Amino acid sequence: MTVDALTDVLGLRVGHATRAEDGWLTGTTVVLAPEGGATAAVDVRGGGPGTKETDALDPRNLVQKVEAVVLTGGSAYGLDSASGVMAWLEEHGRGVRVGPDPAHVVPVVPAACVFDLGRGGDFRARPDAATGRAAVEAAAATGPGAPVAEGCVGAGTGATVGLLKGGIGTASTVLGSGITVAALVVANAAGSAMDPGTGVLYGELFEGRVTYPAPDIHEVALRRLAEAAAKSPPPPLNTTLAVVATDADLTRAQAQKLAGTAHDGIARAVRPVHLLNDGDTVFTLATGTHTLPPGSGPLALNELLAAGADLVTRAIVRAVRAAESVDGPGGMWPSYGELYGEFQGGA
Repeated sequence: MTVDALTDVLGLRVGHATRAEDGWLTGTTVVLAPEGGATAAVDVRGGGPGTKETDALDPRNLVQKVEAVVLTGGSAYGLDSASGVMAWLEEHGRGVRVGPDPAHVVPVVPAACVFDLGRGGDFRARPDAATGRAAVEAAAATGPGAPVAEGCVGAGTGATVGLLKGGIGTASTVLGSGITVAALVVANAAGSAMDPGTGVLYGELFEGRVTYPAPDIHEVALRRLAEAAAKSPPPPLNTTLAVVATDADLTRAQAQKLAGTAHDGIARAVRPVHLLNDGDTVFTLATGTHTLPPGSGPLALNELLAAGADLVTRAIVRAVRAAESVDGPGGMWPSYGELYGEFQGGA
């Protein structure tokens, strides 16, 4: 049974740590790989990334597998959350072995951050090592194939997409070959997810299953967005983050190609995208339990490349639809659901 989430890739677990009180509006999300790690890669397209340990994922370099990936709020400050994840992994003997004792390991924990500083009202309220530890412990406590909370949780707690509230979204599919591909996205973009002329989400336009909101509903929604824009400072920096995962047995070069093409999924759902004030970053995790279909040679990867991009688009739509409005000391960001009421479009 699948749950239409990243955890449909057997062995992956997702945990959130959320802070949304007393000036806080931020959090951390950890994707925990199966013990022994997963093949990993990364592709960065935004002009203002905040990352940690991404150079280790270059196929030319030493590290073959990673035990976890950290997505966090707090801009570059929030990357400290990866330290808490490293400490937990070390305690469990998980990481790159560097000595004769099995406990002599160095966990390689790639991480990327979104900008959400001050969105809860306190600029200094940001994730730290304790937040990262709470997120990885939450991931470890889940069972195989557990559902993944979406919306304003974890790294998506303070996320915004243009003038709308953003958040976490996830989606998965099983290909005809039996290979599972899935995505988890933190939708936090400077660009917009919504067509201003119709109110339809760009990602749903791509999917071709669209019901347009009534003109009067859209007119009221635009007025609400204008009111919110007047109350909230324009976001100086943003970033959309994603983890695309599969149970296919990929080389590190193939995993990097999957991360790169998955950015197309962001471009379908957010306009404009990959700006200088975005840090758009996509990670790939491949657990290696299924071989690629024989007979097609290197072209066997194409089906995964197409699916990864499609799932990122769908995950962004789900993130925007699952988000809840925020109106607090840090600003006002209405949710798509609040603006359009019962209208549910085509996702």
